[in-house]
Amino acid sequence: MHVPESPLWHQQEATALCRQFAVQQKQGLTAAQVAQAREQYGANILPAKKPLAAWRRLLRQFNNLLIYVLLVAAVLAGLLAEYLDAAVILAVVVVNATIGFVQEGQAEKALHAIGAMLSSKARVLRSGVTELLPASELVPGDIVILEAGDKVPADMRLLLVFNLQVQEAALTGESVAVAKHSAVMTGNVVLADRRNMVYSGTLVSQGRAVALVVATGTATELGRINQMLSSVAPLTTPLVKQISTFARYQTLIVLLMAILVFVLGYLRDYSLNYLFMAVVSLVVAAIPEGLPTILTVALAIGVTRMAKRNAIIRRLPAVETLGAVSVICSDKTGTLTLNEMMVSQIVLPGQRLNVSGSGYSPAGTVGDEDQEATDDDINTSNKQLSWLCRAALLCNDARLTERDNSWHIQGDPMEAALLVLAEKAGLERAQQVAQFPRHDEIPFDAAHKYMATLHSDHQGRGYILLKGAPEAVLALCSSVYVSDTEAGEALDMTDWQQQVEHIARDGQRVLALAIKCLDAQQTLLNQQDLETGVQLLGLVGLIDPPRPEAISAIASCQQAGIRVKMITGDHAATAAAIAAQLGLANSDIVITGAELDKLNDRQLAERIAKTAVFARATPEHKLRLVTALQLQGEVVAMTGDGVNDAPALKRANVGIAMGQGGTEAAREASEMVLLDDNFATIARAVAAGRNVYDNLKKAIAFILPVNGGESLAIILALLLAVTLPIMPLQILWVNMVSSIGLALALAFEPPEHNLMQRPPRPIDEALVSRFVLWRVLLVSVLFTTGIFAVFNWAIAQQLSVDYARTMAVNTLVAMEVWYLFSVRYMQGPSLSLQGIKGTKPVLMAVTLVFGLQLLFTYQPHLQQLFNTEPLQFKHGLICVAVGVVIFALLELEKWLKLRRTSRQQLS
Repeated sequence: MHVPESPLWHQQEATALCRQFAVQQKQGLTAAQVAQAREQYGANILPAKKPLAAWRRLLRQFNNLLIYVLLVAAVLAGLLAEYLDAAVILAVVVVNATIGFVQEGQAEKALHAIGAMLSSKARVLRSGVTELLPASELVPGDIVILEAGDKVPADMRLLLVFNLQVQEAALTGESVAVAKHSAVMTGNVVLADRRNMVYSGTLVSQGRAVALVVATGTATELGRINQMLSSVAPLTTPLVKQISTFARYQTLIVLLMAILVFVLGYLRDYSLNYLFMAVVSLVVAAIPEGLPTILTVALAIGVTRMAKRNAIIRRLPAVETLGAVSVICSDKTGTLTLNEMMVSQIVLPGQRLNVSGSGYSPAGTVGDEDQEATDDDINTSNKQLSWLCRAALLCNDARLTERDNSWHIQGDPMEAALLVLAEKAGLERAQQVAQFPRHDEIPFDAAHKYMATLHSDHQGRGYILLKGAPEAVLALCSSVYVSDTEAGEALDMTDWQQQVEHIARDGQRVLALAIKCLDAQQTLLNQQDLETGVQLLGLVGLIDPPRPEAISAIASCQQAGIRVKMITGDHAATAAAIAAQLGLANSDIVITGAELDKLNDRQLAERIAKTAVFARATPEHKLRLVTALQLQGEVVAMTGDGVNDAPALKRANVGIAMGQGGTEAAREASEMVLLDDNFATIARAVAAGRNVYDNLKKAIAFILPVNGGESLAIILALLLAVTLPIMPLQILWVNMVSSIGLALALAFEPPEHNLMQRPPRPIDEALVSRFVLWRVLLVSVLFTTGIFAVFNWAIAQQLSVDYARTMAVNTLVAMEVWYLFSVRYMQGPSLSLQGIKGTKPVLMAVTLVFGLQLLFTYQPHLQQLFNTEPLQFKHGLICVAVGVVIFALLELEKWLKLRRTSRQQLS
């Protein structure tokens, strides 16, 4: 797959770009230029993928070998005038197709969701007049005015910038708003660091700007992701592959058996009508018609259980795929972390303090490593800490409110974190604002990299408070603050720069805070006021903290043999620090996007297994990493929330999107959505997926011997030239009513105790293992023996053929019921109180089947339909007794196997 690289607009002078597009910055494009550009570049929209027609989706449900064989059987039954048999077979096919059609009813909407991210309106300068136009009418060369709250309508080079900050998390993965400027940037700058560019679909959070449109529609970065998403084909899930393989083998076996029966019967001079009915009986008996229904219901149960745990499954097969996951590639921001900035560290002169708590909640404390400080300590003896927290509170435009038992912010996330710090330090906002009212301010600007506010108290003193980038604030400071009245201590610039580097190495963002004390009040503030007398208060380190529950969830995944890798657009140091706190294996090994570009496929395959953290990753990088892991045979789950994650989410075996903070594009490209944006939910979903697969294998091990016993009984009847013990319609009754009803109970089985202690199953593991195959053969022989024994006993007692067949069918159902209790514990004994007692679904299923068999045997209309006769009570007990014998023999087989295994382990 090739995605064309965007032109490096950030490396060109703004004036040169204007000349390139023949536009004047103060006039904009003319109507003629717009018409020419629209003809050349087209509309500023993304192409939408046409959804699959409903009739095509319906026909696709019949594209299955087992369904083909059933349709042929229905046709044969119709040709033989067995219209009821044909109608029932066709009804089974239609029911299964309907279930599949409904299951796939949700069409792919990812491209539409990305298209919806484009801005709907834009302020454009054309022919000297500012117009509000639909964003779809923008063309390269347009001059656009951006203001706070605007969604960026196209990729644009900034010409004039006024305190502009843009939230680019959906595109780059950057966790906080990015300050922008209009200066030229040289070199090969990665997307997340292009400060003089703004991109389609991102959001202006602060300030305003004038910008030149350089790319629209499919030529934008959003358009490139759209192209990537269009070219990514979703993978077939492991279970679907296994079912497909199983269907091929099952069909081949059924056809070979049917041909064999026909040839043997023909050589024995049976009539063609009898042979065709025998073939129809065999096909109906051998094919597990109920398997698609059992599969769908088992997956649906998994969906329901996961929904209760905040995981919404959008595509049913993803439930089981989760159980096979061997690698989880997780985004950092919002998934492994809270996506809430928090001050975690404070550096004062000669003192380093830790801040406890989580996210925007004000619950937490400020103290040193040995002893936490009280509110009284902070507000009296520790003047430096008190004024640092006061500056964080007052030199601040953010707002923090509590709603629905959670905290919400208005404004910049880092400013909100400073508000929380002040509350933890015991400073109440309303009280501080009233005590130190603001008179003037210097807003933050990327040119000077700080914000300053002017305040006064009620004793006639004035204060200038500053916060900003450490290099900018330190350059203004001449000393370190001690008290309002004392001269400051000398500023050791080298030491403070080392402190900044120390915090940055921990992956934290650093802000410096300072103060200038004035002898008298003043009402105006300008930059000249900061040329002298500014004193440093200290430094704060901010970080998007890890989710506490994600730490234990990662430990659980790693114990289950699942490797967790962090793929983020954030800085390498930040990603590595968070990875270490989360307990990721090999968290100290980091590969950046730039380093990744230098690796060929072979080198990447060698390093990807040992690398846990990939930083500064672009959408192409994420897609390449997921693909590389899959080529090594891994089943990959990918988490993400931004539009930049959508291609990798779609490519992954299981795409997992965020339901709270994620974009619609990410959700529509995924198989699963986390309502709580919590990595711990993924670990629980993996356990649920493993449980679903275990239960499916139990259901298959249950239903196949029933079909095998029926098939073997028909073959033996032909070979021995005896009457068929069960007729085709009776076989369909057993398969579609009794067998499915009992097998569905297995879909509700609780997880085994060692579910998350065993490694992921191999992706190429056969659905029918050797053990299951042996169990199918053994139980098929036992079922066949039971059917023939009862049928021939009834004939020997001078009972009618219909009576004998009624006994044979009830015996088969009784054997199924007792086999259900045996198969619940395939490796261990079922002859225990817990095993016999069963679960509520098992007991409900047995009760339901018992009631249906009573109707089958004694209800007149059903007697006429299925050619059955009412049984005497003592003959019904014989049917049950045969089932008990089968159960005892299977338990004996388990005991002998366990004994042999124990001896082998001892030797």
